[in-house]
Amino acid sequence: MKSRLLLPLCLAGLAHAQVYTPPPAAKPAATPTDTAPAAEKKQPAAGPLGQEIPMLDPAAETITVGGVAIPLGDNRLLKARFEKYLSQPPESDEAAAKYRETIANILATISPFRDGGPDLYAAFTQLPGASAYPGDANLCGSLAESIYMAMLAKQDVNGLKKLNLSIEEEKKAIILEGDWKARHERDKELGNSSDVKDKKGKSPPATNPGAGVNSLKYADTLRRIAEIEALKKANIVRTEAGTLRTKAQYQVSMIQWFVQRRYEHVLMAARFYNQIWKDGDATLRVDKDSDVSKLFSESVGVSPTVASLDSLSNEAIRETAKYIEAFDLMLSRGELHNASQRLMEAYALGEYLAPVATLSLDKKRRIAEYVRDLHELYGTLQAHDYTKTMDLAERLKSAAKDFPSSKVDSAIAAYTLASDLAIEEAKGHLLAKEGDKAAAKIKAAAEIWPTNPKLKEFRNLVSNSGGLILIRNDFDRLLSEGNFREVARRQYEIAPAIQGDPSREDAFKQIMTNLTKIETALGKASEFSKMGQDYAAWEQLAKLREDFPDDPKLGRELELLAPKVADFTRALDKARQFENRTPKQIGSALSWYLKARSIYPQSDLADVGTKRLTDEILPPDDGGTAGRE
Repeated sequence: MKSRLLLPLCLAGLAHAQVYTPPPAAKPAATPTDTAPAAEKKQPAAGPLGQEIPMLDPAAETITVGGVAIPLGDNRLLKARFEKYLSQPPESDEAAAKYRETIANILATISPFRDGGPDLYAAFTQLPGASAYPGDANLCGSLAESIYMAMLAKQDVNGLKKLNLSIEEEKKAIILEGDWKARHERDKELGNSSDVKDKKGKSPPATNPGAGVNSLKYADTLRRIAEIEALKKANIVRTEAGTLRTKAQYQVSMIQWFVQRRYEHVLMAARFYNQIWKDGDATLRVDKDSDVSKLFSESVGVSPTVASLDSLSNEAIRETAKYIEAFDLMLSRGELHNASQRLMEAYALGEYLAPVATLSLDKKRRIAEYVRDLHELYGTLQAHDYTKTMDLAERLKSAAKDFPSSKVDSAIAAYTLASDLAIEEAKGHLLAKEGDKAAAKIKAAAEIWPTNPKLKEFRNLVSNSGGLILIRNDFDRLLSEGNFREVARRQYEIAPAIQGDPSREDAFKQIMTNLTKIETALGKASEFSKMGQDYAAWEQLAKLREDFPDDPKLGRELELLAPKVADFTRALDKARQFENRTPKQIGSALSWYLKARSIYPQSDLADVGTKRLTDEILPPDDGGTAGRE
């Protein structure tokens, strides 16, 4: 067989049936190169989290209760407080139980449903005891102070009302006295000496400036009446202003506690408010443009009142209890993901309420471990550390039955594959001596997945690239020289060097396959020789020699066996000589084949030669003679 070589360094026209037979080609191929994309697009450095995977953030900017969106403040701060809460023991000691019992007693004492009606004073006296508990943050003390100031202000208002009554009585007395004097008081001398008569014959009243309506005393009476009226109106204004000011100060505390999610304190303050001021005015006095006013007007479309704060606080307490019930149910089912969200919502809404504060530490620790791993998972995704992300994802899947892993798994698969492909393309460019393209690809791979283990492999490849090129060149040289035994000897260093080069890999596989076949035959021949069957050993190697005439080891083994089988090989050689003469001497050739078979009866070579010549002497009968026989 004649063929042209695929590799440029191989010699043309290798002998027929070599250990390596190059495939035919239209023209010699150049050094193999990768087919790189015509237009390279840089992979985005942004991680898969770029809003593909939503971060777990149940503590949103607001939480809605009864149609009202309650602001929760800084999410990061609330998140830190929630994580601190998960590591704290429950507030279930004796002091905490006594505190909650006191709060319940205060609410019951001031409740309108209490037998005999609300008892403001009895409820007020319990506030100092509740404020002694550290978890109360002295809010009950602040409530007691607000109630005390309201009562003082109310006493002051009552005093002003009494003052107005007293000055009203004074004004009435002065008016009566002035009216009497205006009608009856006259100058005696003027009245007795006057000869002036009116038309009816009666004397007119005295007109002396020192008496009657013209007296200085009467003018002073009028002035005093005006002063009293002005003082009365000023007291009324002071009364109304004092009441409004006191209510506003009290309501500020209520609103502050509501925003702080101290709903039990809001309930106590609302019930005390209704007992202090029984005028039916419960509107919250807040600026219409303030955030608190907008909180209600934009949510439910009404102005905030004390009753609305009371209602929303009760609703928040109920919702918190429902959140904890749902949390317990989900936790018992192993649904840690949804359970953690329900607990976060319960904490964000009512962190100071009993269902949240008394939750057992074991339950909180399970959620804490899950939330910690979940936040770390999102952190590794943002950092493109997909190796650790895969470990965390598997851990979360085993911990939580409801862990939403689809987007995480998709992101991991997509970005790890993109990084691996970029590295493979970089290897191809490196082997093709395209350094700039290799650098661009490896940069893209590192941006997608900085911790990709294959980056280390590529770094080692770069550091060893000089040696790899040398080994590849050695392979080409050995192939051109036909030194296939040396290729086999160095197979473990040559194989990595030619990896990714299809033409060299095919040549290497063909060489190793054929040499394995030769070595197997040599092994069998050696076994035959050990058993004294030199003819069988020689014949097995002789048949293989026809396929691989240039293998030195095979030729050497045949030479070692030749003296031992000289008579057999001489008979076969004679038979072939007579068979190949022109004209063919069939009889002589057949006799020598028969002699060879007599020397080694199991000889396939002698048997094949004998049968071939016999068929020429006695061709098969096409008329069916063989069948009749």
